[in-house]
Amino acid sequence: MQNFFEKLAPSYTFEIFPPKGNASTAGTYAVIDSLVSFNPDLISVTYGAGGSSRDNTVEITSGIQNKYNVCGVAHLTCVGTTRKELRDILERLKANNVRNILALRGDLKDESDLGEFHHASELIAFIKEEYGNDFDVFAACYPEKHPEAPSLEEDLRHLKEKCDLGVKGLISQLFFDNDIFCEWREKARAIGITQPIIAGVMPITSAAQISKVVELCGASVPTRVRRFVDAYGHHQGAVKEAGIAYATEQIIDLLARDVEGIHLYTMNQADTVRRIDAGIRSVLYTKRYAVRSNG
Repeated sequence: MQNFFEKLAPSYTFEIFPPKGNASTAGTYAVIDSLVSFNPDLISVTYGAGGSSRDNTVEITSGIQNKYNVCGVAHLTCVGTTRKELRDILERLKANNVRNILALRGDLKDESDLGEFHHASELIAFIKEEYGNDFDVFAACYPEKHPEAPSLEEDLRHLKEKCDLGVKGLISQLFFDNDIFCEWREKARAIGITQPIIAGVMPITSAAQISKVVELCGASVPTRVRRFVDAYGHHQGAVKEAGIAYATEQIIDLLARDVEGIHLYTMNQADTVRRIDAGIRSVLYTKRYAVRSNG
């Protein structure tokens, strides 16, 4: 399989979430069946709060890697986790040929939940110290700063520390304003961050989704987005149509700004991905056709 970052930019990647506990994984695999048809460069699998979907994360990431021959990236959080527990998980991933990790601290409800690790950088250092180059480690980045960071500048300094530990690439938190992302990217490059930065985009499919997103990650909502959510909020189908159109336009603009990758937060909705992909391909095909015709 070709190395992820040897492929021509831009790269397209997807994020999915596994079922919790003992729930069937059949629905998740049905989503993956659809997503692999878009030839993604990687599919990442989230890790439930407090590790509630840990076993399913390992199983599904392994399936992506081994059954579909697509780069599978397992989310790994360290909140409330011991070194021994992390070793056990990493050994299972290694045994299943999963060599890509997205290292995260995880959601924190209370300081007492921290346990042996306080920051994602400590998790990255632990993986590197224990396993060397056995795993390629990705890290998260926040174009509008981590919600707990006192300033964007301090958040960038901490990100540089993570990058200096040897992470393979960065996957951004979702955002709705491309200007904010591109301005942040310039600041990241200015302080010496050289890793590929994959831009995170989440299509809006319901009015409730906006409130939840803002609460969890603090992403700002442009007036244009707020307007269609407010106008069509009681009609979920209308919000979804507008959200798909906005995400498609957002990605087309990001491609024009030479982003190194697009990470779609799919919410396990393969049909939404299909429609966005069709919109993007229509623009890119038209561009290529015009170039050939003019040549």
